[in-house]
Amino acid sequence: LQMLAAILDPSQGRATVLGHDTVREAATITSRIGYMSQIFSLYGRLTVDENVDFFAELHRVPATHHRERKAQLLGFARLHAHRDRLARHLSGGMQKKLALCCALIHQPELLLFDEPTTGVDPVSRREFWDILYRALAAGTTIVVSTPYMDEAERCTRVALMHEGRVVACDAPGRLREQVPGAMLEVAARPQRQALAILQHALPQARPYVYGEHIHLHLKEATEDGGALQSLLERRGVTVAHTRRVMPSLEDVFVVRLAESAKSYPPLPASTSTVSAEEIAVEARNLTVRFDSFTAVDRVSFRVRRGEIFGFLGPNGSGKTTTIRTLCGLLKPSSGQATVAGYAVGGDPQAAKSRIGYMSQRFSLYEDMTVRENIDFFAGAYGVPAAQLPSRREWALALSGLQGHEDRLARALSGGVKQRLALACAALHEPEVLFLDEPTAGVDPLSRRRFWELIYGLSERGVAVFVTTHYMDEAEHCHTLGLLYGGRLIALGSPEALRTGMRAGEMLELECDQPIPALSLLQSTAQSKASLFGDRVHVLVDDAETAKPLILQRLQRAGHRVRRIERVALSIEDVFITFIEMEQARLSAARGKEKTA
Repeated sequence: LQMLAAILDPSQGRATVLGHDTVREAATITSRIGYMSQIFSLYGRLTVDENVDFFAELHRVPATHHRERKAQLLGFARLHAHRDRLARHLSGGMQKKLALCCALIHQPELLLFDEPTTGVDPVSRREFWDILYRALAAGTTIVVSTPYMDEAERCTRVALMHEGRVVACDAPGRLREQVPGAMLEVAARPQRQALAILQHALPQARPYVYGEHIHLHLKEATEDGGALQSLLERRGVTVAHTRRVMPSLEDVFVVRLAESAKSYPPLPASTSTVSAEEIAVEARNLTVRFDSFTAVDRVSFRVRRGEIFGFLGPNGSGKTTTIRTLCGLLKPSSGQATVAGYAVGGDPQAAKSRIGYMSQRFSLYEDMTVRENIDFFAGAYGVPAAQLPSRREWALALSGLQGHEDRLARALSGGVKQRLALACAALHEPEVLFLDEPTAGVDPLSRRRFWELIYGLSERGVAVFVTTHYMDEAEHCHTLGLLYGGRLIALGSPEALRTGMRAGEMLELECDQPIPALSLLQSTAQSKASLFGDRVHVLVDDAETAKPLILQRLQRAGHRVRRIERVALSIEDVFITFIEMEQARLSAARGKEKTA
């Protein structure tokens, strides 16, 4: 993307953008494109208004057009009310939307976006893509890199890259058709038990969790799921269905790379002995204030030994503040909490040997080797010198870096860095492990392998407290807590949250042009429509009543609908619905205050 943006010259070969050579005609290209990098896109010390004004002046946008365009973009991004706020004080999602407004202010012919939604919550991601669709409808060409496969599903064409090479490039539908064999979907409960059975019985099929289902890749298209269903039911697993499905883009990516990708050994043995009945983390009305701002507001929950507790919420909702408080890095303003038997707010050194922390932004020293990072964290966590050699070997095996001890951390791929960071955080065999967005920006294959490590630690009795914006990862957790505005607004297992939702029923439809279909359905007041990969999800009061009406509306507009059926609410649907319900509650409360 940097070469296409004429920022970096190619070592060999050449590239043309909008008919111009990226080396010889760089100035012509940069005036006609919008580029949004991974790291720097905004000036933190400027306000929202000032950032947009700066980029408008940079691109010589006429003053009259600039004012109208700015008002339009800030309206689309829902940033009007924050025009005077400094960019550095915005949440991550709001910063991304502001950066998009800055990139669009001069109405470029081509947009280049480098992972624009990494680390952004689902609500902000949907709003970000809504703005992209408007640019697309206006005739703008968009090139975007993303680790989110549901975002890739929305693109006209997709290039799958691995280690600097394009391994496949085609329309998403054609890429899915090229997967050999068949993809089998299994809906079973308990899901973790079903997954373990299938992984043992059919390791070559690489079973893995895909939302509320398990996917298996069968190399022979003639195989069916009857035998698998019988196997699971004999082992006490309830099977709702086994059926063949069209592979997702994530399936395509993993199937293409799994054969050539490096294999890792099983999780090394642990000497840790903890009881699954014990409470590892407990918060009771935990509150954290910064001056007049309440970042965490009377939060209460429990996490048991061996439990994977997923903490979800929009950017700026208080997730990281809660973790930092539980780790002893911040003091609570009120309320109580205990971690591994120690009271939060007391001596932070007392609990240090019992907890591990992998932060959102910093986990490794890039200028140190693999061995030096391991030894440093061993010292920081108080690993006895006599145990260091064995714990170092454990960490190297866990991260798959045996024989690479002298490589600099900066030379490792994103997925391997994450494995090493996890190994460093778990070196001292903690009872509680805090992971703050550990897989942000990591490819699907590496994410799956990372979660296999988390499962292994959980099975050894470690309580894992993890934050994530990947909604499919939320399905891996035993319990989910949803934070909004510092308040815990939902708590329960993924299944309990899904079945307890009383917001209506979900229809999923596939059609040739999902984006125009989405726009058409969004104009209907009786339903809520959103894009889910390359499909459209419509939340309705009654699926049987709404289905023929939606079908008729789309067909009248010339849309060819391939499939429309009721589906279970996804965790992303649940997440967004809870957020919308809370926003409506807060809006109603503010309205009552004004009239009182």
